[in-house]
Amino acid sequence: MTPTSNAAAASPATDTSTYDVVVLGAGPVGENVADRVRAAGLSAAVVESELVGGECSYWACMPSKALLRPVVARADARRVPGLRHLVEGPLDAAAVLAHRDDYASHWKDDGQAGWLDSIGVDLFRGVGRLAGTRRVTVTAPDGTVRELAARYAVAVCTGSRAVVPDLPGAADAKPWTSREATSADHVPERLIVVGGGVVGVEMATAWQALGSHVTLLVRGAVLPRMEPFAGELVADALREAGAEVRTGTSVTAVHRQNGTVTVELDGGDRIGADEILFATGRAPRTDDLGLDTVGLEPGAWLSVDESCRVAGSDWLYAVGDVNRRALLTHQGKYQARIAGAAIAARAQGVPLLESDRWGAHSATADHDAVPQVVFTDPEVASAGLTLAAAEAAGRRVRAVDYDLANVAGSGLYADGYRGRARMVVDLDREVLLGVTFAGPGVGELLHSATVAVAGEVPIDRLWHAVPAYPTISEVWLRLLETYRG
Repeated sequence: MTPTSNAAAASPATDTSTYDVVVLGAGPVGENVADRVRAAGLSAAVVESELVGGECSYWACMPSKALLRPVVARADARRVPGLRHLVEGPLDAAAVLAHRDDYASHWKDDGQAGWLDSIGVDLFRGVGRLAGTRRVTVTAPDGTVRELAARYAVAVCTGSRAVVPDLPGAADAKPWTSREATSADHVPERLIVVGGGVVGVEMATAWQALGSHVTLLVRGAVLPRMEPFAGELVADALREAGAEVRTGTSVTAVHRQNGTVTVELDGGDRIGADEILFATGRAPRTDDLGLDTVGLEPGAWLSVDESCRVAGSDWLYAVGDVNRRALLTHQGKYQARIAGAAIAARAQGVPLLESDRWGAHSATADHDAVPQVVFTDPEVASAGLTLAAAEAAGRRVRAVDYDLANVAGSGLYADGYRGRARMVVDLDREVLLGVTFAGPGVGELLHSATVAVAGEVPIDRLWHAVPAYPTISEVWLRLLETYRG
């Protein structure tokens, strides 16, 4: 639907302030939109109902990786001669949780709010809602209402929320979502994790290592959107760590009684635990946003063009998770840089570089060069398309695989190294469409793959990018040799 004006739907406001740009949501995406338009000389206000810094800072990226880093470091040390006997004991769970708390800033946002102030962005705390064309109302915690007007643009950067499936008993079972899984202050003796995506496998890895007995229940395959070998390696490692991994199974009901959660499975089995985590998908945080005042559907994902402008609008932008292009913090920040540049260009009457796929105003990487790291043991790192995605897009491709254990640097990195690499080659242009690594330490290999994919570097030129010996990155040479034959 096309956004239209419906000012009559707005809540009564006691005061009005006008800015060039108004941003709804002060997570990493909203912060970056505000930063980019301020750098271009535009005035900006940001509205936030929770903590400045958003999901990533307090309930996702930062706390989850703080939980996982000791797990991976211990696993790496156990594979190195001279160290493994020093790290055979359990992790100090209290120390790990305290470290996590530090990285979540103890759920206080003073520092990030101060950063907004330092770049000249006004912060309005409260619930922001659209109230017609270029209009936003802010309901403060004390109930007072203020109206903000935008000269050029309103950017919706409200992110997404975890979804608990509509199963019998699920709502009453007080399940964990990603928020509780990353902020819990105790280690449950038994934990059921439902869902085999990134959140599911990362949290299964973390809590199993911290002392929980984890049961991972997956309807299909583990890490289904990545190359199949990645999920297989992660599932095998979880089993070796002591977790129970069940694929091809579905939860049909959930019950909590006397502190115990019991799930019923489609095969008739019942499993008990102290906590249950649903990591089964996300929904846009747009249900209470006033979308109906501009002709859009409340609760819907927002469709956008390559500059992140909402379809049919000349003023409304949707950046980050809400547009469903790539639900990753770094992609949202990338979109924010694109959208901020586009907003500024349009405000200043500068023509957009819309014909340039890789220009300053097109978020092309959302389609063709998305990078992602799964911080499990082993790590998984990917950029661009999988083989299946490339074939589904009708590309003429070839997958080139290599066993990472056969690289000299891998053997030095860890005894008994297990891993795999794949590059997907566009045979018509002889450039890379995608690269996936799975194995210990591969996360730091990823940016080379991202540059190769986003830069559409020809295979012939990659032959001249010489990897240092002996490093794991020598896998690049082995992949190219395998391709050339």
